[in-house]
Amino acid sequence: MEVERESKLISTIWEGYVDWRNRPALTNRHGGLVAASFVLVVEVLENLAYLANASNLVMYLSEYMHYSPSNSANSVTNFMGTAFLLALLGGFLSDAFFTTYHIYLISALIEFMGLVILTIQARSDSLKPAKCKPDTPCEQVHGAQAAMLFIGLYLVALGVGGIKGSLPPHGAEQFDGETPQGRKQRSTFFNYFVFCLSCGGLIAVTFVVWVEDNKGWQWGFGISTLAILLSIPIFLAGSPFYRNKIPRISALTTISKVLIAALLNSCASRNSSSSIASLASSPSTIPVLSNEDEETTDIKQVESTNIPSKSLRFLNRAVVKTPAFCGALKCSVQEVEEVKIVMKILPIFACTIMLNCCLAQLSTFSVQQAATMNTKFGQLKVPPASLPVFPVLFIMLLAPIFDYFIIPFARKVTKTEMGITHLQRIGIGLFLSVVAMAIAALVEIKRKRVATEAGLLDFAKPLPITFFWIAFQYLFLGSADLFVLAGLLEFSFSEAPFSMRSLATSLSWASLAIGYYLSTAIVSIVNSVTGNSKHQPWLSGGNLNHFHLDRFYWLMCILSALNFIHYLYWARKYKYRSVSSK
Repeated sequence: MEVERESKLISTIWEGYVDWRNRPALTNRHGGLVAASFVLVVEVLENLAYLANASNLVMYLSEYMHYSPSNSANSVTNFMGTAFLLALLGGFLSDAFFTTYHIYLISALIEFMGLVILTIQARSDSLKPAKCKPDTPCEQVHGAQAAMLFIGLYLVALGVGGIKGSLPPHGAEQFDGETPQGRKQRSTFFNYFVFCLSCGGLIAVTFVVWVEDNKGWQWGFGISTLAILLSIPIFLAGSPFYRNKIPRISALTTISKVLIAALLNSCASRNSSSSIASLASSPSTIPVLSNEDEETTDIKQVESTNIPSKSLRFLNRAVVKTPAFCGALKCSVQEVEEVKIVMKILPIFACTIMLNCCLAQLSTFSVQQAATMNTKFGQLKVPPASLPVFPVLFIMLLAPIFDYFIIPFARKVTKTEMGITHLQRIGIGLFLSVVAMAIAALVEIKRKRVATEAGLLDFAKPLPITFFWIAFQYLFLGSADLFVLAGLLEFSFSEAPFSMRSLATSLSWASLAIGYYLSTAIVSIVNSVTGNSKHQPWLSGGNLNHFHLDRFYWLMCILSALNFIHYLYWARKYKYRSVSSK
């Protein structure tokens, strides 16, 4: 009877998970759709708080802090890049030391403090540079004022990074990846995570941006502050329903140990007889693997035979019976296989960076383009920073269509559980980014032609062309973002080892960060290469009409096309490690 009671108790517990009070999580009480729904509501408020400022920040820096167009654009991309890069820190801490539950709460409080600082600065004229005077150069923010601005901004960036690194995996962890139903629900969660992200963005780029432009930036920052503050009690309300993954050994420690051990043992093996572990195993325990089986063998199967797989063979040298140097570097087969999985994910992650470099233009040059055009919609004057409403609305429309119609249809056609694979989704998004940049170049050519014909090249007056032309590039890039972001989030989470899920999921946001940094680098390189004594750099000057933005967009189109070809190589080579994931 005692054994039967213990068996029933074990069957009702989520192995590797605890509740918010650090007690074992129960299968009939924790996790599931109810728990994930709190995460989705929180994501609406969190992205509202972040995007309300990020989408319009380029105008705030140029009009109120008196940065030049190029400097304000670079400051925005650096801020957004830092925020997303810090998602790696949030993911690392969630896997190694804290739960995603605690990292979200800490990060939300940090972002709240940053927004409070920005609200106070926007409200007080003494904390901003003096207003511009006629016939005198504007005074750019400096000294203590600049320090306050960047302290506030980068506290927000730190908070956003922690949230992005913890919230998506926290929601995904609520589903049982061992069952087909759980995997389908998890896939639906990622689709609706992007949907809710877009809902928050819709409110941000319409209502909050209108408030910033018409009522003052102190009110815009105030709304963001209230949104992130409100998200905390809503998140806490879901505490009784969450199952929280127990932190394990640091993923970076495992990766570093395997790489160092493989390198040192490789050097030592040239002068010693150290052999790879398990090579002495009896033939009966060694499975015969085809090339495809080598790639898709599950980690548990590999460890049960104590034989490392044949892919990325140089890492197998980390598994030796007698370590060449110290016992601390001795690695298990499972650790080696986990690192191999991460290594195989990295090329896919790297191929998404170029798309995010293109997306960076939506927050910088595209907003500045729209500011030169006729932004009236009937009697309503639309703020240029509200242009992202077009991709946001399209994402909100496409996400449920994709989940309820496209995926079920694809499952029937392909007779597979996924219907459309993660890599296929990412590939569709990358192809759309190529189309988007070609459209952006054509639209810019048209905009400059109108400015020339109207004789307004040297004037700041609105051009006689509607800003709806810019909507086309937003539409295609927004669609690309939906496919790539949702696909990469699910791909990273599903394929990553159990102990590295948060860190792997954070790669989706790190891709955004590197894309923004790359955008800044490309702008600087383009200006350096194209500028000389006879010609003005393509992306320099006080008037956007004198930029060669169309050439820049063609360059981005070519780079995106080359990146897409590069992605196809790695996507065709990649083999999914297993259908299920714990």
